[in-house]
Amino acid sequence: MQLLKERAGEHAAARAWRTQAEGDAAAKAAAEAKAAASKARALEKKVIAAKEAEKKAAEAKRQEASSSSGTSKPYDGPIPSSCNEYTGNRKIGCALMIQAGFKIDQFPCLDSLFKKESGWNQKATNASSGAYGIPQALPGSKMAEFGDDWRTNPATQIKWGLSYIEGRYGTPCNAWSHSQSTGWY
Repeated sequence: MQLLKERAGEHAAARAWRTQAEGDAAAKAAAEAKAAASKARALEKKVIAAKEAEKKAAEAKRQEASSSSGTSKPYDGPIPSSCNEYTGNRKIGCALMIQAGFKIDQFPCLDSLFKKESGWNQKATNASSGAYGIPQALPGSKMAEFGDDWRTNPATQIKWGLSYIEGRYGTPCNAWSHSQSTGWY
């Protein structure tokens, strides 16, 4: 009987120790999960802040490029009040330019640039260089980055052209100014 009591006591002590160990492990796991979630939230906030800073820097660069002193103003004509003043590919181009973050006062420059390059013809091909489409991409297949329909879709071509202009010149007016001074953009 004494032996049974001792064993029962040992079993009770082992269960108590196991219960305590399981409780400790659960508490540790919960603390680690909470710390991981907190770390993930902090990283997410950092990423969001970095994206916002990038966006602000790009906007500042765009504004600086469009209003930098010492550069000649490439366009002195009337500024359209809206994209509704245009039709066809020009209207699409105007709307996409606004959507890309440029102001309406940049459209006369984009209009002049694409008129010079292709006449806003999405099937325009330069026989000597092979440049293609509204923005005269060389090679035209570069525009596939914005869609598989780059050969025929003016919106795909214009989106690529706006991205190229923003990356290389900052604004359509800077691109037009460069085109006026060098003959190309």
